Amino acid sequence: MTLSERIEPQLKSQNLESRLLRTSEQNLTPFGPLERILRPVFQEWRSALGKFNPSPGATGRRLAQAGFNKSPIDFRAEQLLWAAGGFILSLIFILLGAAAGRVSPIISAVIVIGSAAGGFVLRDYWLGVQVRRRETRMMAEFPSLAELMALAVGAGESAAGALDRVCRSANGELSREFSRILTETRAGKPLVLALQEFSARTDLAPLVRFMDGIIVAVERGTPLADVLRAQAQDVRDTAKRDLMEAAGKKEIAMMVPLVFGVLPLTVVFAVFPGLAAINLGF
Repeated sequence: MTLSERIEPQLKSQNLESRLLRTSEQNLTPFGPLERILRPVFQEWRSALGKFNPSPGATGRRLAQAGFNKSPIDFRAEQLLWAAGGFILSLIFILLGAAAGRVSPIISAVIVIGSAAGGFVLRDYWLGVQVRRRETRMMAEFPSLAELMALAVGAGESAAGALDRVCRSANGELSREFSRILTETRAGKPLVLALQEFSARTDLAPLVRFMDGIIVAVERGTPLADVLRAQAQDVRDTAKRDLMEAAGKKEIAMMVPLVFGVLPLTVVFAVFPGLAAINLGF
């Protein structure tokens, strides 16, 4: 964040030109003046939608975990749009079926309502998928970034300096989270508070322990490099255990085609020549 961006909210506007000479706002949709007329109505609907938001805190946390900078109200609006899309698609198929003369009113109503509800739920499910994918990428990046921070701290860098070096030399989801922490720190927020907020945003236990170790090291002055190396090694060991567990599950799953596919064919090839010989009278 630059200096001008930090002090801009405290400065008063000195633009004295006539409003008649100002350029008009760009339209976000191709509807032109109709958009500007209906924009206040949509804003009122958006505010009213926020009153019916069942869990804004949990939704906002999931959006933060997915890496989105949108409010829970915007997400609920997207859910309504997905529901409207499902409603329209199902209605189109119902109309096509009606034109062909194969439509049941009860089944049509169930399909339309179910499609709208399915679109609403599907957006929430897709958000969960995005959260899990992002957490997987973060865990894949974590050991390397932790060792890089350990090297920086061991070379004499502070915790903030190590975060800065990691952000400048790495790209990925976790490095972007570190950049956010560093930006908040440079804007005046204490480093410990920024780390605690990141720890509250994530559900990944290794990252929570990692942040707690940095917080303890910053507050009490304990050696940080050894803690970072130990945590990086723990994450690598956890990844190895998960890989071995997945391999064991795949090995059991491979028994299904072997028992029900390959083994019956082997028995058939072994028994069929004998049966053929008996039938021929040899």
